[in-house]
Amino acid sequence: MSDVSNNPQTPVLELRDVTIALPGDGDRPTAVRNVSFSVGRGEIVCLVGESGSGKSVIAQGVMGLLPKNLPITSGKILLDGEDITHAPLSRLRELRATRMSMIFQEPMTALNPVMTCGDQIDEVLREHTDLSPQQRQLKVLDIVREVLLPDPERIIASYPHQLSGGQRQRIMIAMALVLDPRLLIADEPTTALDVTTQAQILKLVRDLQARHGTGVLFITHDFGVVAEIAHKVAVLRLGDLVEIGDRDDVLKRPRHDYTKMLMSSVPTLRPHSRPIDPQATIVLETDGLYKTYHDRGWIGKGRKVHAATDVNLQVRRGQTLGIVGESGSGKSTVARCVVRLIDPTNGQIRVHGEDIAKMPNSRLQPLRKRVQIVFQDPYRSLNPRRTVGEAIIEGPMNFGMPREQAVARARELVELVRMDVSALDRYPHQFSGGQRQRLCIARALAMEPELLIADEAVSALDVSVQAQVLKLLEEIRERLNLAMLFITHDLRVASQVCDTLAVMSKGKVVEYGPASEVFNAPKHEYTKALFEAAPGRDFEFGVQ
Repeated sequence: MSDVSNNPQTPVLELRDVTIALPGDGDRPTAVRNVSFSVGRGEIVCLVGESGSGKSVIAQGVMGLLPKNLPITSGKILLDGEDITHAPLSRLRELRATRMSMIFQEPMTALNPVMTCGDQIDEVLREHTDLSPQQRQLKVLDIVREVLLPDPERIIASYPHQLSGGQRQRIMIAMALVLDPRLLIADEPTTALDVTTQAQILKLVRDLQARHGTGVLFITHDFGVVAEIAHKVAVLRLGDLVEIGDRDDVLKRPRHDYTKMLMSSVPTLRPHSRPIDPQATIVLETDGLYKTYHDRGWIGKGRKVHAATDVNLQVRRGQTLGIVGESGSGKSTVARCVVRLIDPTNGQIRVHGEDIAKMPNSRLQPLRKRVQIVFQDPYRSLNPRRTVGEAIIEGPMNFGMPREQAVARARELVELVRMDVSALDRYPHQFSGGQRQRLCIARALAMEPELLIADEAVSALDVSVQAQVLKLLEEIRERLNLAMLFITHDLRVASQVCDTLAVMSKGKVVEYGPASEVFNAPKHEYTKALFEAAPGRDFEFGVQ
């Protein structure tokens, strides 16, 4: 270990003019160009930027996880003063978990599904310490308690699939911190979490970092998270570090045009106000909607899971109804019942007055044309073996539209979602996430629906792309006078697009009313807790 590692003035991590090459000879031959910044002891540095900016490439470069076709061609990476830029694999293995650790974005894919959570934490101790099995077990229990997981004995005996998303993320944090590393890299660890779980994870990271004096490199595209935890902010654009500074300087007084653009794209928590026409046609109405699952379990009778309980909603033409709540609150269950992808247990679902709740599948085909849904993940929603054009015309042709007319309609829709008609001849993998989501919207509109359901349709998108897609949805709603059901866990997004808001908790609608009233004067304690948990709620974004 280098002597400088004991000097409190030495940064935990320092990048000096680091350049990482891209494979091939394209117009942009580098993934990262001459990037320099540092992370001090007890400091949280947030690395922000859009997809493709180089954030995760830098994190993988620090951990020594870059593939061979992405080499570090110049510059230095210093860990506690030790140059690890071209360190041998044996040395990197010694440093991982002991001096530097990483929390990945998706714990379900990062954790081993056939090992218990306790065994996975214990594996870190077996590889890097000489502790006895009894000592390791005590240390595993201690770190599980420290990350505030309930019933530690049960948790360490559980497999990843038996835990919630937030609990799995805590297991990842426990694995990363069990050996008190000096550097913690967190790569989008809260992107898929609802606001209350996200708030808990952010507080946990902040508390553990302060307690252990760990330096944290936190990678995110969520400026609410940045406002909540950052000491310093570094902004990346296409591999270039365009701005770096203290949190308040960057968020309140951005200097670079790119940073200003990102900041102006962040939706505010101030709801828009648009009068709702009480005479507009009711497109969707649910009355006493119930959905109950029977979890049989491995032995015994199992249990009933009430995913939706007595849900009463109403959406008029030209109106957007938002459903917000935590994971497991029943939001997506309601959406899938409305589309009849799953069958409701009880209650009525009326589309233009016609009850479809118990309608047999043989009579549901006309519904498919009238009600369309845009899912969260556009890549999994499109067939990778078919061109985008074929995906868009498939629905209309199934309902009898001639191919020539369907192709002409597809051309109009692609232009409506602000893309070139040449996109029709390309495949899904040839587009960015935001472009794929636009194409999924075009495919849904091809059916000329009366009701459009967006199920977490922008949650995985960069803030600038998210702003574009939200604006597009709003323009389409106005132009086509559509009724929209908008499901999200992001309160900032809900405030910008929803006229009416339904707040769900444990399968029940606990608050319902005009969005402006719910945001400005929430009545239910759960709604208040949701707003209180929104990251960066005291920062005024989107106004530059």
